Amino acid sequence: MKEHFNQAIINLKQMLAQIASDAENALADSIRAAGTHDVHLAETVIDGDYRIDCAEIKIEEECLKILALYQPVASDLRTIITILKINLEIERIADMACNIASRVIDMANFDDGNVKQFDFSTMANAAREMLRQSLDAMTYRDPEIADRVLQMDDAVDAMNRANFDWARERIIADPQNGGYYLDCLSISKNLERISDVATNICEDVIYLERGKIIRHGNV
Repeated sequence: MKEHFNQAIINLKQMLAQIASDAENALADSIRAAGTHDVHLAETVIDGDYRIDCAEIKIEEECLKILALYQPVASDLRTIITILKINLEIERIADMACNIASRVIDMANFDDGNVKQFDFSTMANAAREMLRQSLDAMTYRDPEIADRVLQMDDAVDAMNRANFDWARERIIADPQNGGYYLDCLSISKNLERISDVATNICEDVIYLERGKIIRHGNV
């Protein structure tokens, strides 16, 4: 029985790694589309979301099946719970990639020569680095990596606040293209949410390895 359970967990982890890779690629493509205003690439991101949604549902079904069949306890139960939670967080990453892609498509309605374009690269790189490290923490079950990621969140939050101020100033100065700057603000907010998702994944890793719930400052 234990051997079958262990193999089921291995299969789950492989499925989780695949959906994480797919979501990370979708995010990378959406960010690249935002930087280049590539509508075709943005549409590709949106079209690929259904496959990630299906994978998320499949992992959830497998987790529930394992819970019913093996009734795990202690650390085994904590593993299944953590996989369920991280699976949902990863699906949210794909949703946010789609949100960014949708804003890119809307940006195409504005003349690039009449708007002040915003460089998302610094914030996008920071959010993607947080996500990359959080997925490493998940893969290697390394709470020390998770700790480091948690320390990075404030910087991304500060960037989002600065972007809000920038968008507000641009809307006041150029109200005719206010929709474009709102698109920029929406992209910034989704990048900030990506960093929040990375933080959530790391909190789940810490729960898995240390048995501690640290959400809401519960340290």
